[in-house]
Amino acid sequence: MAGSKPWLQNEWIQHSQHMLDSYHCLLGHHLIERAGGPAEQAERLFNSTFVVVSHGTQPDPLLNYANAVALRLWNISIPTLLETPSRMTAETMHRDERAKLLARTTRDGYVDDYRGVRITTDGQRFLIDRATVWNVSDHMGACVGQAATFNRWTNLEPA
Repeated sequence: MAGSKPWLQNEWIQHSQHMLDSYHCLLGHHLIERAGGPAEQAERLFNSTFVVVSHGTQPDPLLNYANAVALRLWNISIPTLLETPSRMTAETMHRDERAKLLARTTRDGYVDDYRGVRITTDGQRFLIDRATVWNVSDHMGACVGQAATFNRWTNLEPA
């Protein structure tokens, strides 16, 4: 998914709808304003002022979506993102905690109180505060991954 407007790609439009619909179903409110068609909503989600990131359902899930804020925060390009296992967003010492979060999300549908340390592709550490992580389902109800959103993070000193 190359290009400066990934929200125009059919796969991103469809995945944006899955994330938005699942978020609304699980949390009871909308992540973004749902006015306009799916392409307009995909653009609004991509250009929102908060982080949105997701991964698929592989045994070692690959990242499959990041909005503009997430791409800047993790210092990653879309082609690299799509080849990156989501576990790589956490330092090795924090991966057990991350695995527990994802298991809790799988069990409960969503978690809205996550706090944890993540790492960018160039080694910058940051602390996420009050993240919401939720299960993403397609229109048939099949799980297609998990997504996260947050708007509060603090850069940390290198380990």
